[in-house]
Amino acid sequence: MPVAVVTDSTAYLPPELVQAHQLTVVPLTVVLNGAEGLEGVETFPADATRVLSGRRVTVSTSRPAPEQFARTYRELLAAGADGVVSVHLSAELSGTVEAAQLAAAEVGDRVTVVDSRATGMALGFPVLAAATAAGSGADLPGVRDAALAAVARTTIWFYVDTLEFLRRGGRINAAEALLGTAFSVKPIMHMPDGAIVLRDKVRTASRGIARLVDLAVEAAGDDDVDLAVHHLAAPQRAEQLVEALTARFGDRLHHIHVTEAGAVVAAHAGPGLASVVVHRRSDPAS
Repeated sequence: MPVAVVTDSTAYLPPELVQAHQLTVVPLTVVLNGAEGLEGVETFPADATRVLSGRRVTVSTSRPAPEQFARTYRELLAAGADGVVSVHLSAELSGTVEAAQLAAAEVGDRVTVVDSRATGMALGFPVLAAATAAGSGADLPGVRDAALAAVARTTIWFYVDTLEFLRRGGRINAAEALLGTAFSVKPIMHMPDGAIVLRDKVRTASRGIARLVDLAVEAAGDDDVDLAVHHLAAPQRAEQLVEALTARFGDRLHHIHVTEAGAVVAAHAGPGLASVVVHRRSDPAS
């Protein structure tokens, strides 16, 4: 049986890709005003949007327990998997990687963990690369290396209406939040080393969308690409991004995936999020 690939709920992969690649998704937990639920199972984007729109908001997220990962790994190995590659959101944002590593150490050397240094489809593309390698018969090191190579070829940017939610969740510091709110500018963030960093400031949402497109084109260089667009309660922004990206990339664009960000990202980014993920199809080292 091929190597099994595990990820977490913050990859926001389209359900049809999860099914087609036989991926196992371990959900994070979201607590919205005291109500706890598993992301994508019990708690969905609309739940987070509704709570975040209220006056009194208490939101938190937590990683899966190491025991949950260990149970998942053992079940996959017992079902006949040759090994398990577990690919997760950035360790700079969550303890999920640490929990997976603790579980892997308990289960044994047939499990290896990869830090994607990102989230959303910037995690999802490495997961898909790992699953494709596994489906082609690659062994455990080969599947892990496919994920790591995809991490190096994938970049994410996201626009938010305010940095306040990121500040509340501790994902950026107060000084960065102040910079983002000064003069009512709109921030564009990126994750160059796994942490969320302010990249640009624009005056309006429309300029933010246009800047995301420019950054995506710049990151792609001359490569063919796969793209992903995420949004949170902002489907029109997603449509604008898809239209502009499709026009700019033309024949170099192979696949574009559009999903709404889940409750974990919603809790920290807030409604209005728009994000672009660029996955270069060629190896930058080649």
